[in-house]
Amino acid sequence: MTATKLPPTRRTFDFPALWQKTLILSGVIVLASVIALIIGGLNLGIDFEGGTSFEVRTEATVDEVSNVLPGAVASESILQEVLAEDGTRGVRVRTPLDNADEVETLRASLNELGEITALESVGPTFGSAITEKAIRALIVFFIGIAIYISIRLEWKMAIGALAAVAHDIVISVGAYAIFRFEVTPATVIAFLTIMGYSLYDTIVVYDKVRDITARVGATGRYTYTEMMNLALNQVLARSINTTITSIIPVLSMLIVGSLILGATTLQEFSIALLVGLIVGGYSSLFIASFVVALLKEREPEYEQIANKVAKKTGDDEGGTRIVDVDDVTGGDGSKRKAKVGASSGAKSKPGGAKSAKADDSGDEKSETTSTSTGSVPPKPKKSNKTGSTSAAGSGNVPPKPRKTKRKR
Repeated sequence: MTATKLPPTRRTFDFPALWQKTLILSGVIVLASVIALIIGGLNLGIDFEGGTSFEVRTEATVDEVSNVLPGAVASESILQEVLAEDGTRGVRVRTPLDNADEVETLRASLNELGEITALESVGPTFGSAITEKAIRALIVFFIGIAIYISIRLEWKMAIGALAAVAHDIVISVGAYAIFRFEVTPATVIAFLTIMGYSLYDTIVVYDKVRDITARVGATGRYTYTEMMNLALNQVLARSINTTITSIIPVLSMLIVGSLILGATTLQEFSIALLVGLIVGGYSSLFIASFVVALLKEREPEYEQIANKVAKKTGDDEGGTRIVDVDDVTGGDGSKRKAKVGASSGAKSKPGGAKSAKADDSGDEKSETTSTSTGSVPPKPKKSNKTGSTSAAGSGNVPPKPRKTKRKR
């Protein structure tokens, strides 16, 4: 009898069992981000706060450049070493000055240290307008996404998606507050890109769980958390591959463009994208799914199923139950089992023949069993023996007598 090879089973993870730990981790990171924002605030660029920025190509140190600045201006200025595209060293000086005469005086002082390669001056009115537009774009984005997901899926999934996006934004902005990265318009664009990626990954999870609940939920045997666990396991490989393929070009942009070529604009953009991509992939699996499962389990239908499952399995069972393959495939697994069983029965004719021999010996029970199982009895063997007793006992047709020629 040949062994039937079963398809290899994919390893499953118990995501609901990990939700508590990941929520604690997210809570700690979000709390640290909020504290950093309250205490230190963001290092806003000149486009948001206004002022004047100089880039001086010089061999002087940051302290030597700071000594050139006036006393009141030096305390409010930010100095940073930069590397030009040609590999030469320089210093970036960002001051709150917006008066033309003061800017010209400071420019003359910096010219004594080296060549001024860049000069940018932004008024406070323009900086406040940029900030207001960024906040307005964020609010419109949240409202539009909430309306779309509520219509396309349901409002509970919209709440889960917005919670995941807010989680990603707070952590990404908190990283800028903790490490004192400069926030520029390029950073705002990166934040909006992060929100789009996080929502894309979250909607993929929601669409999969909606498809599973439409098929498996009709059985009434599984809670929403168990069906969410199945959906997360099915999209896990896709989410990991999408995140990795998105991070690779961002890392190349950060390492090659920023660290090697010295393009500071690429650094401001790529750092926000790198943090957001990692956090966005994480939140779609652990934050958005948890919020929706928490809201759906409160519905009367799923409350009844949860109570029925709890009575059946008991409270001492650890881990989340795995959905049966027959319920996922709509009974295809049962058909495959029946097909394999039929083919195995067809190959077991020697057993049927043995049972038929027992019937010939007078065992009526064995005959009943053979008939009920549907096995075909073997053909009777022809006997060469002659005689009425042998023919009658075996039930075979006696051989024809041989013709003999008479002698004349």
